[in-house]
Amino acid sequence: MSLKKVLIVNKTFPKAGLDLLKNKVETTVLPYLDYQPEMLPEIKKNLAGSHALIWNTKHRLNKELLDLAGPQLEAITTMASGVDHIDVAEVAKRGIPLGNTPDCLNNAVADITVGLMIAAARGFKPGIQEVERGEWKYGVQWKLSRHINGTTVGIVGLGGIGQAVVRRLKGFDVGKFVYSGRTDKPEAKALGVERVPIDQLLKESDYVLLCCPLTQETKHLINRETLKLMKDTSVIVNIGRGDIIDHEALYDALKEGRIFAAGLDVTSPEPISKDHPLVSLPNCLIIPHLGSATADTRDAMAKLSSQNILQAFEGKPMAYPNIVPSIL
Repeated sequence: MSLKKVLIVNKTFPKAGLDLLKNKVETTVLPYLDYQPEMLPEIKKNLAGSHALIWNTKHRLNKELLDLAGPQLEAITTMASGVDHIDVAEVAKRGIPLGNTPDCLNNAVADITVGLMIAAARGFKPGIQEVERGEWKYGVQWKLSRHINGTTVGIVGLGGIGQAVVRRLKGFDVGKFVYSGRTDKPEAKALGVERVPIDQLLKESDYVLLCCPLTQETKHLINRETLKLMKDTSVIVNIGRGDIIDHEALYDALKEGRIFAAGLDVTSPEPISKDHPLVSLPNCLIIPHLGSATADTRDAMAKLSSQNILQAFEGKPMAYPNIVPSIL
């Protein structure tokens, strides 16, 4: 009996995931990285006949690509918590199980979130640059920045990552935690987080942490109008997806001092050009999507991806079937 075919579209898929698939399926790993322009044509050439896809790429999985794969396609999984790069409605219409890899990355991404809060608020970027240029200055009024204790921290999206962030920040003597969401999160009470409307969150918060997925509701949630609601001393941190923020509007707000600083682990596009206006700003700290980038976390994500596929082949529910959450 021939083995079922699994196509992995990015060559960086960890060995830990490949080992789980070994001798159970026929695996094809394409020798490309996301940023290589020839990747998408090569994906199209290799889709036909696949029984499952591990979609570890930012390229959008749409109707055209699903048609190229063929009717025998039985299962799809991302190696990510988000599914904004997949036409979920089209996949559902075809009755194909779709999985993702949440939870295992919560701690790593929460660590990055707190790191960005501190680094952006305390001016790490311009401070490091000035040291490297030999411009270390003296005086009690040099490099004044923002602290965390006693402040209001607003979290947009109190899912697993948002909750992990709150747990970490408990030791920082935060004055108040608030979050936005359509419904009450049962975990919120135990964590001491109050649900408020998004406009109130933006007006009151000293730190605005974007921990939500990218959906039609959250695209450009932070825009020219919503930025006007924020304090001129506030710091915004985005670890969700780049398109949650209108980058042009953010640039203007930072340049004009209408908010204090931003820390971004995600941008639009990725990778962001070194010539992008945001990169030039001293009060905008950008890191290259490092949220889940620890060896243990990426291995866990790969294993979950493989488990999703293998369980679907066995007719069982995926380890992590995708459920698109409502955030706002």
